[in-house]
Amino acid sequence: MTHLRKTNGISRRMFLAGASAGLAAPAILTRTRAYAADPVIKIGHVSPRTGPLAGFAEADDYVLAGIQKALAGGVENNGKTFQVEIISKDSQSNPNRAAEVASELLLGDEVDIIVAASTPDTTNPVSDQAELNEVPCITTDCPWQPYFFGRNGDPASGFDYTFHFFWGLEDVINAFLDLWQQSGVAKQVGGLFPNDADGNAWGDEIHGFPPALAGQGFQLTDPGRYQPLTDDFSSQISAFKEAGCEIITGNMIPPDFATFWSQSAQQGFAPKVVTIGKALLFPSVIESLGDRGDGLTSEIWWSPSHPFSSSLTGVSARELAEGYMAASGRPWTQPIGFKHALFEVTTDVIRRTADLDDPNAILDAIKATKLSTVVGPVDWSNGPVRNVTKTPLVAGQWQKGPNGFDLVITANRSAPFIATTGELKLLS
Repeated sequence: MTHLRKTNGISRRMFLAGASAGLAAPAILTRTRAYAADPVIKIGHVSPRTGPLAGFAEADDYVLAGIQKALAGGVENNGKTFQVEIISKDSQSNPNRAAEVASELLLGDEVDIIVAASTPDTTNPVSDQAELNEVPCITTDCPWQPYFFGRNGDPASGFDYTFHFFWGLEDVINAFLDLWQQSGVAKQVGGLFPNDADGNAWGDEIHGFPPALAGQGFQLTDPGRYQPLTDDFSSQISAFKEAGCEIITGNMIPPDFATFWSQSAQQGFAPKVVTIGKALLFPSVIESLGDRGDGLTSEIWWSPSHPFSSSLTGVSARELAEGYMAASGRPWTQPIGFKHALFEVTTDVIRRTADLDDPNAILDAIKATKLSTVVGPVDWSNGPVRNVTKTPLVAGQWQKGPNGFDLVITANRSAPFIATTGELKLLS
């Protein structure tokens, strides 16, 4: 294969160029896959299968099985069929482990393209390894600001090898404001922002929630960053009670929210609206809270009600969600759509690449992407910054019915083409 790889800061291309002055390169290095009987394209995949972020990867097995079935006959490129091999690794919800397994995929497995998903703890270290080793990379499931600025991205120059599709903080702020403004409650908001990439971005005084809320007349009480997996939120709860906060927001991992919500009940704190990113995305978390999960609110990136279909299989968002539920016996989860879309985009790139032995040709195909996916359009020509394109976002509420909890869309001001499916109710 003629991949580009870096070892100790020197790309494989540079090494071979220098070596060729005195030695003839081995035949295997000058031969392209175009002449192989069964050429194979390798895709590396990283996600948090275990650890506190495992909810994001709950449907990975189902999604990957569906993708492998769809690609069983290979992918056509320039009149030739390429088989696709997907190698998936678990980040264990740990940024260091994510970087380690990404390095294994890039240098050991020599994947042609690497994809990753689920919070900056996964997307950022994987993307950094891909950039270092000069391998095309596509990521999702992380607001674009912690992905881009969390990697010290410069809007003027961007990155060379790494690309991302998802919504941004401006979108989640607008969705939350839409939800809160229709609630009619006091504009006193308590913020819960952890000391991690997501929390620091959400609570940022310039780009995060504080200036946006102030601009809409909301008063934010921010007690400061807390350490993830803390066991005591007494000081935050006390600050929120003193400020008369009727709305609580933030970005938390599920164990942290469970601790906060339990201690709120114990300490007599009863806000009227609780809208939390990350932790309240998953049915398993809501179910674990019992009746105290009823009425909690969150952003909604994807749902069975989204009016999109897969470019790869043709199934609608509803059909994809219902397929997972039938196969697993579990409720649908939001990451299903984006995990599927990762491989929609990657397959489309493989089909359009002029020369699959040339990483630069793969990059050209990524940049030229204009694809309608099961999560909406993906088009890197119109992003907020280089290497980023956005997908639509709405917000909604977990409401308990006769068949358990249902996540209904109650706020769609920023994406009116995604219909609402219910009305917001205040917490009792």
